[in-house]
Amino acid sequence: MRRFIRSSTFAASTLVILALAGAAGASAQKPVDTSQPIVVKEKKPKTQYAVFKGTVMHANNAQITVRSKDNELAIRTFSLSREAADKMQKIIDRGGYQYGDKVKVWYVPATEQAVKFKGKPSRPI
Repeated sequence: MRRFIRSSTFAASTLVILALAGAAGASAQKPVDTSQPIVVKEKKPKTQYAVFKGTVMHANNAQITVRSKDNELAIRTFSLSREAADKMQKIIDRGGYQYGDKVKVWYVPATEQAVKFKGKPSRPI
């Protein structure tokens, strides 16, 4: 008998809550304008570049080959992006990078493409 009373009390309180929610929800609804798009704040994509520090082994206007500063056995070749290739061409016109020049290369890890590089080229031979 006690179970029946509890369940009927629960059912009655649930009905009261649903009735109140239905009455409040019915008056609060506004017509939705579907002709205009909903503006959502866009998040800017984070461009995470990896950095590789080392010395130049070879450089031209299409790619740069760099030996790691920390591990001399690690040698990586990066293709240059359009902006980086234009910058490299200006450096090559003044003499270019020589073997052993220190550089820092920012690249996209997925494509191994150098986006930016920085380093002082030595005097041409």
